[in-house]
Amino acid sequence: MSPAPAVPAPPGSPLADAVLTRLVAAYAPAADPVRAQGAAAYMKHVAPFLGIPTPERRALSRTVLAGLGRPDERDCAAVALRCWRLPEREYQYFAADYLRRYANRCTSGFLPVLHHLVTTVPWWDTVDVLAAHVAGPLVAADPAMVRAMDRWIDDPSLWAARTALLHQLRYKEATDADRLFGYCLRRADHPDFFVRKAIGWALREYAKTDPAAVRDFVEGARDRLSPLSAREALKNL
Repeated sequence: MSPAPAVPAPPGSPLADAVLTRLVAAYAPAADPVRAQGAAAYMKHVAPFLGIPTPERRALSRTVLAGLGRPDERDCAAVALRCWRLPEREYQYFAADYLRRYANRCTSGFLPVLHHLVTTVPWWDTVDVLAAHVAGPLVAADPAMVRAMDRWIDDPSLWAARTALLHQLRYKEATDADRLFGYCLRRADHPDFFVRKAIGWALREYAKTDPAAVRDFVEGARDRLSPLSAREALKNL
């Protein structure tokens, strides 16, 4: 068995220092313990919550970032890794939104950090944002990075595999259909709901661009795809 990847250490970053100081100062007073309980229950208690509603959280985030400069890759890594070390989920939401905004500031050197984020305190709420809006743009900007997705599809972590399945979610006509279909077949027998659902979602999204290709693929792979994956893929066809 391969050794587990080393946990990336947050690099030094004065910008991240400023962001985290402002972030905690803004978010902590806005906590609502009653809402926090409901949010944690909805997310199956994957993490504790502060209980800040999304519109309020995003408004607070804008105040946190007001007047601060654009990050480089080192800053992005520092902000994300430090947010992931904080217990409450809203800090990880902030990091996911930050990376979504600044994905174009990152390169292949960010992949070890991204892998850590999608496999640490993993759940669909953070993983899906990172897959479609961080992994996707990174691979689109540097096609050589698709080799990393070829590794992640076989990763022992179902969340890394889900990221590989969903990274082309927004590609539309630029989708590598052969790779998408190949990934779906490689994980078609995975027993977990979140992988099977991701297969169906990725296919359903591509069906908006090429419905005939998706219909033909699903019909030809009926004996391999789970009923959930096939049903999700054909939902709008």
